[in-house]
Amino acid sequence: MSLFERHLTLWVVLCIAAGTLLGHVLPGAFAALASAEVAKVNLPVAVLIWLMIIPMLLKVDFAAMRQLQQHWKGIGVTLFINWAVKPFSMALLGWLFLRHAFADWLPAAQIDSYISGLILLAAAPCTAMVFVWSNLCRGDANFTLSQVALNDAIMVVAYAPVVALLLGLSAITVPWDTLLLSVGLYIVAPVLVAALLRRWILMRRGEAALQRVLRKLGPVSLCALLLTLVLLFGFQGQQIVKQPLVIALIAVPILIQVYFTSGLAYLLNRRLGVAHCVAGPSALIGASNFFELAVASAVGLFGVHSGAALATVVGVLIEVPVMLSVVRIVNRTQGWYERRGER
Repeated sequence: MSLFERHLTLWVVLCIAAGTLLGHVLPGAFAALASAEVAKVNLPVAVLIWLMIIPMLLKVDFAAMRQLQQHWKGIGVTLFINWAVKPFSMALLGWLFLRHAFADWLPAAQIDSYISGLILLAAAPCTAMVFVWSNLCRGDANFTLSQVALNDAIMVVAYAPVVALLLGLSAITVPWDTLLLSVGLYIVAPVLVAALLRRWILMRRGEAALQRVLRKLGPVSLCALLLTLVLLFGFQGQQIVKQPLVIALIAVPILIQVYFTSGLAYLLNRRLGVAHCVAGPSALIGASNFFELAVASAVGLFGVHSGAALATVVGVLIEVPVMLSVVRIVNRTQGWYERRGER
């Protein structure tokens, strides 16, 4: 990684602090930015996510997608973690910590709402930022793209039933327009733009020109990530400042969940003999969340000032610094991972 990437945790912390402070000092400005949305998808955030993932997608040779059958083990592990483990383990952790271990320090009337927010977060596999994580751990870009696209397709039909089951409700209203628009904005449109741009560059300028473009656009992805953090934490700055203890307590099950699911996916891939360039993004996709959808669902179901909405925002708070630590673990253990034959 470059010097900038190696110190990304520091820049993340500074941007979180800056966003929280600015949201507290300039609530009107951030309220105006937050209102620029369609179907509860914030348009400024959508633009920044495009800037995050299009440089990643430019690296993908879409003609190589036909070779993805060789990665079926990694895809299977990720699907197992995302849909059979993560939502249910989060429900268990929320019940254990928020309803029991931390109950005396939390407002009793909001505990159910906090747990609901955690479930909404865990049931939404990551869509956009996982391209950044995969790039930082030198993951296979074709695998990452296909896995994310497959998760999105499953999410369209499985998100509501899984959430409904875990919340113990007979029916639940999911913002389908938000989900479908998000998939279009964060997956379909960027993939089309990147594929067409890559083809144009290769046809007109050649491989050397493509590599020059990729080098120039690399920092754009990370800068867009940092600006996204400033916006998201600016939107919730006042709530974060007012409730620091609640934020810290909600963060505990999310932290445990990230390390548990990423570790389980990583070890399962190693046991199955999956290449490290696939196991890394598999573990990261298994641990991270589609927080834009989770926040929108929480607001739509429980209201903007609900405990569920706050819990999903805590997920955003935890997501970046913790996922960066998982990336570091994946990179540093590559030698151990590839010594499978010596076990």
